[in-house]
Amino acid sequence: MKFTTITIFATAIVFSLASCGEKTTTETAKDEATTTEYPLTTCVVSGEELGSMGDPVVMEHNGTKVKLCCKECIDKFNSDPAKYTKMVTDAK
Repeated sequence: MKFTTITIFATAIVFSLASCGEKTTTETAKDEATTTEYPLTTCVVSGEELGSMGDPVVMEHNGTKVKLCCKECIDKFNSDPAKYTKMVTDAK
């Protein structure tokens, strides 16, 4: 009984270590969809890299999704949303 438990435990460890660092097909597809879905890597308001200040803030204007680097960029985006959505559509 003890040998069986140890064998099962060791097998589980080997399989978990073998898969470390590898992305699943679903994760890879999700990354590719995110990359092709949104064309920019920087905030249209500040120019900062998206993700450099935590999760990007996602806004939408007339059906166009815009990602901002932080909450502080929301007011400036709202002051002229057409300007910033154009930057996203031009990048596509």
